[in-house]
Amino acid sequence: MRAVIYARYSSDKQTEASITDQVRLCRAKCKQEEWTVKEVYSDEAISGTTRLRPGYQALLAYLSDGQVDIIVAESLDRLSRDLEEVARLHKQVLFANAKIVTVSEGEISELHVGLKGTMGALYLKDLADKTRRGLEGRARVGKSAGGISYGYRAITKAAATGEIERGDRQIVENEADVVRTIFRKFADGAGPRAIAKQLNAAGVPGPKGRQWMDTAIRGHAKKGTGILNNELYIGRMIWNRLKYLKDPETAKRVSRLNPRDKWVITDVPDLRIVSDELWDAAKARQSKVSRPWSDPSETNPLSASRRSKFLLSGLLKCGICGGGYTIRAKGRYACSNRANRGTCSNERTITRQEVEERVIGGLKDKMLTPDLVAEFVDAYREEWNRLENENLSTEIRRNNRLAEIKRKISSIMSAIEDGIYTPSTKDRLLALEAERDELQSYTPSEPRPSIHPNLSNIYREKVAKLEIELQDPAIALEAKSILRSMIDKIIISPLENQPGVSIEIYGEIGAILGISAPEPENPPSINGGGLSVVAGVGFEPTTFRL
Repeated sequence: MRAVIYARYSSDKQTEASITDQVRLCRAKCKQEEWTVKEVYSDEAISGTTRLRPGYQALLAYLSDGQVDIIVAESLDRLSRDLEEVARLHKQVLFANAKIVTVSEGEISELHVGLKGTMGALYLKDLADKTRRGLEGRARVGKSAGGISYGYRAITKAAATGEIERGDRQIVENEADVVRTIFRKFADGAGPRAIAKQLNAAGVPGPKGRQWMDTAIRGHAKKGTGILNNELYIGRMIWNRLKYLKDPETAKRVSRLNPRDKWVITDVPDLRIVSDELWDAAKARQSKVSRPWSDPSETNPLSASRRSKFLLSGLLKCGICGGGYTIRAKGRYACSNRANRGTCSNERTITRQEVEERVIGGLKDKMLTPDLVAEFVDAYREEWNRLENENLSTEIRRNNRLAEIKRKISSIMSAIEDGIYTPSTKDRLLALEAERDELQSYTPSEPRPSIHPNLSNIYREKVAKLEIELQDPAIALEAKSILRSMIDKIIISPLENQPGVSIEIYGEIGAILGISAPEPENPPSINGGGLSVVAGVGFEPTTFRL
């Protein structure tokens, strides 16, 4: 029996020894059962509430390849603490004709999935409630109930009982001076971006030793984030202003504003850094320059004012620092790190019209040359031959197994006709017939798609057609989407000893070849535009960049 081991711990306060201990227990279980350990997967300091764990995803990929008979873990909650994910994993394991065995629970059945999955979910909820209760108690007596804001440090002291008390804070004077400087400059008319640049230029370290960004200063007024909105600087601590939810798709935490009656407000005058006069002056200027979409309770507060997405939005990168190239002035792109932090030397800008014309010209004239097509065809044939050999081996194994199953079914039927029958005969016969039906329903892979000999010319004609259709409002959105799909990234770098910039386009060969397929005899139209786009089946294995 082929076994794989999975181990995990969730807190960075734990050590690698936890993984080692779990693997040791699992190996002992495998040795006792005489199972062969094929692989060991693990995740360190990652919560079991998310399935987006590298080791766990690698385990699922190994499972889908049909190389696993048994998944071994210390307990079911090491694999997942999410009820939905536990059920999903169990279904995947059954589909792969494998099983889950844990040191604590033994072989996992549907009963374990329901009970242990529910217990894991309830444990997390109970733990969260107890943690919040403890944090609220600390907040009500003025102690830290979360992270430490810029301008303070955490301190410990001995209580009268001799125990160590934690949660107290102390002002860091040099950081407090920076906070007061930020408030003073902002009240005097300087913007958060200009202040961040000045601090970075002066070599002043930002929060956690990082460089200053305008967002760290500006923050969000209603959410109370950012230097300018932190009321701790005037001796007022607010806890539970925000609640954090984990996005089930991305596993990232998202903040939401709690109702005001849920806030816990505590006066801590000994932690005051900014005077009331300076605070009021900064807030007065903030109210004048704030945008109208500051209410985070709205589903999408930026929807009414969001900038339109240009053809190359999000694809442009600075060749010096790697930061984004974004619209900074009227129709001109510039390095965002230089604009927001002042940490990049790339001062070159380029108009949106120029960069779009140069990129489309590059896509049309340089992206798919005859030499590149020839190189791709060679690599394509090599990859296709490899896949065909794998498919042939799979087909041979399938046919051999199908013949074996048919022989076994015939033997069982003969035994039944001879009067030999046991209670397990029917179950065995049904299982064999189900496997036979599954093997017989196998659909062979589609034939290899052909590569048109005039691929380069077809490609250039289609890009030119897309360029024209960008001007037609009826189909511009679709044409824009197709052009963007061909581009992985665009690097913009300043030219040496001369004005202007160089532009490097990195393209996705699969998408490029997808639009390069010849038109069918009756091409489907996009809003009447007559533009045909072929998916490009068979090009997925390639990994070329241009």
